[in-house]
Amino acid sequence: MLFRQLYDNETSTYTYLIADETSKEAVLVDPVIEQVERDLKLLQELGLTLRACLETHVHADHITGTGKLREVTGCEGIVPENASVACANRFIKDGEILRVGEIEVKAIATLGHTDSHMSYLVNGDLVLTGDSLFIRGCGRTDFQSGDPGLMYEHVTEKLFTLPDQTLVYPGHDYRGQTVSTIGEEKKYNPRFVGQNRASFITLMNNLNLPNPKKIAEAVPANQQCGNVPA
Repeated sequence: MLFRQLYDNETSTYTYLIADETSKEAVLVDPVIEQVERDLKLLQELGLTLRACLETHVHADHITGTGKLREVTGCEGIVPENASVACANRFIKDGEILRVGEIEVKAIATLGHTDSHMSYLVNGDLVLTGDSLFIRGCGRTDFQSGDPGLMYEHVTEKLFTLPDQTLVYPGHDYRGQTVSTIGEEKKYNPRFVGQNRASFITLMNNLNLPNPKKIAEAVPANQQCGNVPA
């Protein structure tokens, strides 16, 4: 497997490239519109065919690159089931496995940040957690049908039950960290350590964070696969 972690500095967003080195098939997880040229150049350099762009959720902090990448490469745009993205080629369900050559990408519903959010377990040993679980943190739950109770349940029951050595690659990082493990996050993540469902809800409901700078443009654009409404 070829695996690359790519970064958008303005929005602190990670995009992930997953490719089978034999078949040369590839998927991009959570592409960013401003980084489309970077991503296309990398695909070309590595001799890869982009089969799909895979979203963890409808983002509020950046506009997806899926629409542009689909125009150029003919790839599919795949989003979690129940996401309000009518232009998607298809929707991926909880437990569904997307095969990229010999690589297996399993969708794990991890709701709470939004009401349609997936994490992706790759070959059973690394998990792309989107905005459900960060390194020593988690995504917010105060807009887009966020639900802190659901987030607590899904992170603790679906992610924290993966083997401790499972690598954690988040959708964002704001402190310069790139990778963690399930074992580390169970032990050191201050959002979850020592919390129960009720105290987690209280904690998340009192963060008082400002809205993402791009929320007004990003959400409607992402519901149109990254096409900015006129």
